[in-house]
Amino acid sequence: MERIKTDILVIGAGSGGLSVAAGAVQMGASVVLLEDHKMGGDCLNYGCVPSKALIASGKAAWGQSHSEVYGVANVTPKVDYAAAKDHVQGVIAQIEPVDSQERFEGLGVRVIRERGRFISRTEVQAGDHVITARRVVIATGSSPFVPPIPGLDGVPYLTNETLWTLRHQPEHLLVIGGGPIGMEMAQAHRRLGSEVTVIEGASALGKDDPEMSAVVPEKLRGEGIAIEEEALAAEVRGKEGAIEVEVKDGRVFKGSHLLVAVGRSPNIDDLDLDKAGIKTNRAGIVVDSGLRTSNRGVYAIGDVAGGLQFTHVAGYHAGIVIRSAVLGLPAKAKTGHLPWATYTDPELAHVGLTEAQAKKEHGPKLEVVRFHYEHNDRALAERKAAGLIKVMVVRGRAVGVSIAGYQAGELINLWSLVLANNLKMSQVANMVSPYPTIGEVNKRAAGAYFSPRLFESDMVKRVVGLVQRWLP
Repeated sequence: MERIKTDILVIGAGSGGLSVAAGAVQMGASVVLLEDHKMGGDCLNYGCVPSKALIASGKAAWGQSHSEVYGVANVTPKVDYAAAKDHVQGVIAQIEPVDSQERFEGLGVRVIRERGRFISRTEVQAGDHVITARRVVIATGSSPFVPPIPGLDGVPYLTNETLWTLRHQPEHLLVIGGGPIGMEMAQAHRRLGSEVTVIEGASALGKDDPEMSAVVPEKLRGEGIAIEEEALAAEVRGKEGAIEVEVKDGRVFKGSHLLVAVGRSPNIDDLDLDKAGIKTNRAGIVVDSGLRTSNRGVYAIGDVAGGLQFTHVAGYHAGIVIRSAVLGLPAKAKTGHLPWATYTDPELAHVGLTEAQAKKEHGPKLEVVRFHYEHNDRALAERKAAGLIKVMVVRGRAVGVSIAGYQAGELINLWSLVLANNLKMSQVANMVSPYPTIGEVNKRAAGAYFSPRLFESDMVKRVVGLVQRWLP
């Protein structure tokens, strides 16, 4: 048994863990990194990267069959599903070296390809190694949650982890779960030629603002996707190629393949956290505002910390931990400026408070301004005029922004900057966007806030009248 002492021990080589390891070692700390599966974690291998690559394949196929509106004849795309999956793996392969064991060892990180588990408050065992660290960072991420639906364990089903090994295109894909993963994969497969039915127990994209999320299902239904809401799965039966999902009201949906996409579970079961005195709850590991656990020498970041489950949040958490555990500076994690996006077409993005949350928190002080894509010239030129931006404003400052429409995931970047720095709407309005761009949507939203103050104000009109009388 080898005994190792180090400054920082990172358990998990996903996006958050890798960011901590790279930052800490380059600042001069000694770092040990544990990973018993794939370097890069869920995002690189099963989540963000492969899903966006497959979405790109679907977009290419859809463009060929729906180009007539641009004066280009529609053609029926020849989709090779296995080749599309090769494209996915090719993208992963391009990114892999950045997350590889070789790169991190080159930086000076000791990489051990074993699963870590606590054997005391200060020690972690990984295979034949016992590591004692000044600070431990748990970054083990999450895995697909598989609900206890009767019959599910007796039929073949896919999750976001196993989908990527499928080489034969589903004839009819059933998707249990109308959240971001379910809806993204539903649209990608429909555009590649599969029949698709989404089975959602409540409302599709139900965690987003209802006004905004309604834009997406409308478009997906128009593409031929059946989205069945208020359809709680009660039983699954059948065999490979012939699967049935019965919902509580008696409806039965039939398909060739089944994708289960109903949420995520934190990867904490085999860490023996109780031996380290680390408290957990249903969402994951309990942390304070500085991401410390109940064991003050241990941090938890990313999905396993029980908050927003996004790669960029794990990266943000990594920065907080580096500031605290490596530099010894005070640092607290905030959530108000953290955006998220769903990469359907149209996209859905949000940062800060929703309209409902803002009304509850700010009451009559809240002003809600909207700007619709149909008034943006570039959106019209691109035939992407469906959608809107909604900004929640209190005393001249945005407290939340929701966007549904073309490039919403890109547009939300500006508003994350605005919220992170407590900028005023006037500062957004002062921005000059090149014409014609989709980015003008942001500036026009700020303009919609000031328009009634300028153009509907009797005081402004009186002042202008006086000025015009006295100007030479």
